[in-house]
Amino acid sequence: MREWRELSEVPVDLGRTTVTIGNFDGMHLGHQHVVRRAREVADAVGVDRVVAVTFDPHPIAVLRPEHAPAMLSTVDQRLSMLERAGVDDALVIPFSREIAAWTPQEFIDRILVGALHARAVVVGANFRFGNRAAGDCNLLRAAGVENDFVLEEVSLDGGPQVWSSTYVRMCVAAGDVAGAAEALGRPFATRGVVVRGDQRGRELGYPTANVPVAAGAAAPADGVYAGRLTVLDGPDAGATHPAAISVGTNPTFAGERARRVESYVLDRTDLELYGREVEVAFVERIRGMVRFDSVEELLAAMADDVVRARDLVGG
Repeated sequence: MREWRELSEVPVDLGRTTVTIGNFDGMHLGHQHVVRRAREVADAVGVDRVVAVTFDPHPIAVLRPEHAPAMLSTVDQRLSMLERAGVDDALVIPFSREIAAWTPQEFIDRILVGALHARAVVVGANFRFGNRAAGDCNLLRAAGVENDFVLEEVSLDGGPQVWSSTYVRMCVAAGDVAGAAEALGRPFATRGVVVRGDQRGRELGYPTANVPVAAGAAAPADGVYAGRLTVLDGPDAGATHPAAISVGTNPTFAGERARRVESYVLDRTDLELYGREVEVAFVERIRGMVRFDSVEELLAAMADDVVRARDLVGG
């Protein structure tokens, strides 16, 4: 998949395209439906390439930073998921207040017509764009008549609760990782480089791979989860292991404040993961975070966590 991080990088000889637009954070099932439909529309109108337009940073992070959402995925992860979903090219618009001030017509003229030569545009039915979100599907449809592109509105997916990035964030923040997985079509996961911690887990017989929670990134509510750890680099890249995962600040031990994801790979004490990039996927919540009065109580709870994790994810 070709990636363009500036409008100026788009080839002038791109040819006609089918364009889909969105933040695509988390690439949930609704996003996947839109991309599938974009591919179908591209085939129907006779163009070869589907182009996804997304934004970095998230527009709210620029316009109302105090209300910026916790991100479910980095821009690189979004692009990777878009490629797997069937997108041919991706344009990442560096979002700024200047771009936020564009009228809907400016967005159409500069992006859809001028740069991407859209023959078709495929968006969710609630899509809004342009200054103060003044543009909608009705405006896009009228613009298509004037600029020789068709508009396809995709109905919103989901049960009584429509699938959206906001919904997934709510599930993750509440620790409902099973609900998040239902909307995503896969377990919610976080990535990072394993750092050296205080090694208390190793001393207690449960060595953990510690990944700090990145600023601005979504992470499940504090608690213990069953899940899987996948190694992303090194000679065993791609190896996946069942794990019991703790998210939080270890309240049993005084003085610990940094929030982190700690994964104990079930029945393994031989893995050397320091400095390695890993992905931690959350399958089911086991319990909330508890401050224990003694190490003995903590050890008993950890042993039970491991049994329950094994029942949920194997190992």
